[in-house]
Amino acid sequence: MRRAVLTAASTSALIVLLLSLKPHQPAGLSDAPAQAGVAPAPSPAGRPQRGGHPTDGTYTGAPISTRYGTVQVAATLKAGRLTAVKVLHAPSENGRDREIAGYAVPRLTREALSTHSARIDAVSGASYTSAGYVRSLQSALDRAGV
Repeated sequence: MRRAVLTAASTSALIVLLLSLKPHQPAGLSDAPAQAGVAPAPSPAGRPQRGGHPTDGTYTGAPISTRYGTVQVAATLKAGRLTAVKVLHAPSENGRDREIAGYAVPRLTREALSTHSARIDAVSGASYTSAGYVRSLQSALDRAGV
């Protein structure tokens, strides 16, 4: 009986302790500044459009550093809708990085174009690349004022 009480009390204390922990940053993405020498391109109008309709054109997203390399995309908008996404940088340090990017990037692009947003699911097995892609795409859309 004592063992059961002790086990229940320690389990309850452990659960309370775990629930009191604060979440940390998502794994794989660093808040380090963008690579030196890589400056994001300005929007066609020189600055993002806020409050009005987004200007048609191509907007370059911020380069996002991940554990396996930098991910950067450029988003093309027409009539306020995402019509194309071009990947400017993807992890390619070794064969495995190129393999992962080879299957993940087209899938991410298809999903972004079908939803016309950066609210897309990550590709299984390419978590870091997916997170970098989403953040870079969102920064491009933010510059466009979408």
